[in-house]
Amino acid sequence: MYFNSNGKAERTYDAIVIGTGISGGWAAKELCEKGFKTLVLDRGRMVTHGDYPTAALDPWDFPLRNAMPREEIARHYYKQNRLGWLIRDDNDHWFVKDDEHTYDEDQRFDWLRGYHVGGRSIMWGRHCYRWSDLDFGANAKDGHGVDWPIRYADIQPWYDYVEKFVGISGMKEGLPHLPDGQFLRPFGLNCVEQHMRDRIKTRLGRTLTQGRVANLSEYDPAVHKGTRGQCQKRDRCVRGCPYGAYFSSNSATLPVAEATGNLTVRPDSIVHTIMYDKDARRATGVVVRDPETGEDTEFFAKIIFCNASTMGSTFILLNSRSEAFPNGMGNGSGELGHNVMDHHYGMGAAATMPGFEDKYYKGRRPGGFYIARFRNIDAASQRGDYLRGFGYQGGATRANWNRGGEGVGESLKKELATPGPWQVSMTAFGEILPSHDNRMYLNFDKPDKFGLPTIVFDAGLGENERAMREDAVNSAAEMLDAAGCTNIRTWNEETAPGHCIHEMGTARMGRDPETSVLNANNQLHEVPNVFVTDGACMTSSAIQNPSITYMALTARAVDFAHRELNKQNI
Repeated sequence: MYFNSNGKAERTYDAIVIGTGISGGWAAKELCEKGFKTLVLDRGRMVTHGDYPTAALDPWDFPLRNAMPREEIARHYYKQNRLGWLIRDDNDHWFVKDDEHTYDEDQRFDWLRGYHVGGRSIMWGRHCYRWSDLDFGANAKDGHGVDWPIRYADIQPWYDYVEKFVGISGMKEGLPHLPDGQFLRPFGLNCVEQHMRDRIKTRLGRTLTQGRVANLSEYDPAVHKGTRGQCQKRDRCVRGCPYGAYFSSNSATLPVAEATGNLTVRPDSIVHTIMYDKDARRATGVVVRDPETGEDTEFFAKIIFCNASTMGSTFILLNSRSEAFPNGMGNGSGELGHNVMDHHYGMGAAATMPGFEDKYYKGRRPGGFYIARFRNIDAASQRGDYLRGFGYQGGATRANWNRGGEGVGESLKKELATPGPWQVSMTAFGEILPSHDNRMYLNFDKPDKFGLPTIVFDAGLGENERAMREDAVNSAAEMLDAAGCTNIRTWNEETAPGHCIHEMGTARMGRDPETSVLNANNQLHEVPNVFVTDGACMTSSAIQNPSITYMALTARAVDFAHRELNKQNI
């Protein structure tokens, strides 16, 4: 029996949203603005805009100049810090502790999580790139996975819609496979990056552009609602931005939702089950566990949006077992939990750019450059050794005092006060093919500290990804050489799925209920009042950072749900 703290009427809403991250915040905003009394549940603690404790601290304000003690890493972040660069003293409060939130691995999976209101929208890298029909049609073309039930034309107006509110700085390039968006003015390339852009385009026909980032290079209060302001270019985004200059649920979507008077946010609420009425063939609500007391409470709604993250939403569905769904809610296809994807990286190149000693730059900026995909986009770029493609993120800077120097005293100070040579670095992000064999599943015989099943990961890279990696490394070196760089160094350090923090799949969209979990409107094929619009819904991974696509799909799904409810179809 579930513990009911209040009468059912007091726990009944028009809509329930599970999760407050990128997609959950959008679901809350759209539902509330359409008049739905909306309950938003998050398993973590409450964080409101401005609750960013390290945002104003300087390096010397930290005991170890922002480094985490090794024993702290070994005790609490031994999985999330496997690559050794992510967890620091200024951001560790945004990441869960591995020893408190455990999971198991048949194959290594680096699962990076933040359990708090706002989720990873506080910590995300903010790169926003549209998908094109090259991406939405890839599965149908080469036979991997299942065909997407939508194409670019279906989502294009929703990209327009969300981008205007989000605020994305970028340069229009006219590339069909990387569509232009509703951009704010670019932060700009520096002199070396502009030189590289020109040389790479002229010599290799490839496009280097500014990274398209969700930071307000210009601010319009009529458009960028919430608690937002213009980017100060402090380069401290991972701590949380007190200016609201980058898009997050805390600074943008949740404040707008709250202003409608229709929002109720309930933190410290672990949703573990969606309740189902087999006679009505509808979900009736959710069951929430208090992380401190272990008590369960039911909440009820007409529609439910699952936005608990790729793995979190699928955990809830897999755990929602009943007579109607013995293998998890909406899992008639058997695909729930399968087709885990991410982007693979840890491959790239760096070099020295000679010259430009008389050039420098002032201040910081929230992103560097992006090199668009150039493999397998047409007949001329087709490869025979692998499918799909990759892109790059990188930047050019002048070496500073951190480079060290020779001598002592005045001569050393003089040397380090003079900017060093220009350095360029770029990292490739590659597509992982969808595969039924890459999966997550639940171990019901091993409860976690909350008495819930343990998630187990069994996913890895395949031969297609490994062949792609070789080309990505060689192509990076080729571009640096074409740009005139010297001292070119390459690396190819294979990463496990998860560490790119772009996990996708597990409840994929599709045309056929026999082979997919969701339809073209992000509805469960088998439960039409349950929607999944976070990364779980993705049918392939493309190469682009996926968050802007989650946002567009979420706004689109809410619009559909609203219309269907008005027609009494849900």
